Amino acid sequence: MDNMHEKIHDLFQKHGIFIKVNKGNKIFLEGERAKEIYYIKTGVVSISQETESGKELTIRICGPDSIIGEGSLFCNLSYNSMTAKVLESSTLYVLSRQSLELLLVEQPTLMVEYMKWLQAENLKHQSRLRDLVLNGKKGALFSTLIRLSNTYGKLLENNTIFIDCPLTNTEIANLCGTSREMINRMLNDLKKHHILSFDKGYITIHDLQFLKDEIACENCPLQICRID
Repeated sequence: MDNMHEKIHDLFQKHGIFIKVNKGNKIFLEGERAKEIYYIKTGVVSISQETESGKELTIRICGPDSIIGEGSLFCNLSYNSMTAKVLESSTLYVLSRQSLELLLVEQPTLMVEYMKWLQAENLKHQSRLRDLVLNGKKGALFSTLIRLSNTYGKLLENNTIFIDCPLTNTEIANLCGTSREMINRMLNDLKKHHILSFDKGYITIHDLQFLKDEIACENCPLQICRID
């Protein structure tokens, strides 16, 4: 945990309310009034948005030390633009929007660090949406797998990377903005060519460089090329 996250964590721990949310439950819904900011202590939470056609597009998969609901801070956005769903039972600290704003105003140095972090988050989301738009369905999957490996990957022998975050093919499809059937076909093709393997929702990548080469990966900084 970096210094900024440590200070923000302390802020939420000291002033926030500690809650537990079970797998499958929603923390907040798109269209609801945006009243609170959340700091994830443990667990995994997806942040998604519904398109006009009714499809679900997952914007982020957030793990420990992530902040969610932050988009409403210091602005006139009064409604949540996204839905937060718990993928793994989670514990969180929750603070009202007004409380966090006041606490940050009282600590200008922390406010500056928070704004820097928020800008990095914006760059991360912009780069991911760019990949989804420009690289087609296959490129969207490859980009998503690279980002998952940077966020949740654990390096094993022979440069194999185990993604320590179980995801269904539907959840991967929502991250890529495509159908589950297409994701099934592409993942099976990658498995056939020994690029990756999967077992009980866990993906292991055996040839990350192949995925990078296929989408002409620009090797963005790791703090940008993430899925959380």
